[in-house]
Amino acid sequence: MKDLRVITPETVLSEQEIAKLTSFLFDHLEQYGDEPSAIQKAILYANGHDTPGGYILELLDQQELISVAVINKTGMRDYIPENILVYLATHKDRRGQGLGSQLMEQMTQLVKGDIALHVEPDNPAKKLYEKFGFSNKYLEMRLIKK
Repeated sequence: MKDLRVITPETVLSEQEIAKLTSFLFDHLEQYGDEPSAIQKAILYANGHDTPGGYILELLDQQELISVAVINKTGMRDYIPENILVYLATHKDRRGQGLGSQLMEQMTQLVKGDIALHVEPDNPAKKLYEKFGFSNKYLEMRLIKK
């Protein structure tokens, strides 16, 4: 097991750390990610800049960031899961080593309550999520207002 750092709303992150996390996720989520501004919003929310907060899990190998998960608390329960896994990314050069599984294992043990996530049908991470018991209970539909 690599070193795990758990970031909560009580953790003070510097602007440099926030920028590093944002850049890592943007680079390693590739076509399945969002714009840096959206990624940074999720990081700040998880870090408690907005309630109810959440978690950021970093997997480190000799201080090198190799995998990250960002979980936001939803503030709801029963009818909507208490948490949403917003982002999970492993360094491009470190994939296939079980790091995503290690991070998922730690996340599912740490996070209290149910967890939702969004994944595109062709995303290879879908198999990882299914391995950990995630299922496709609903079809999500969105109205995007411009």
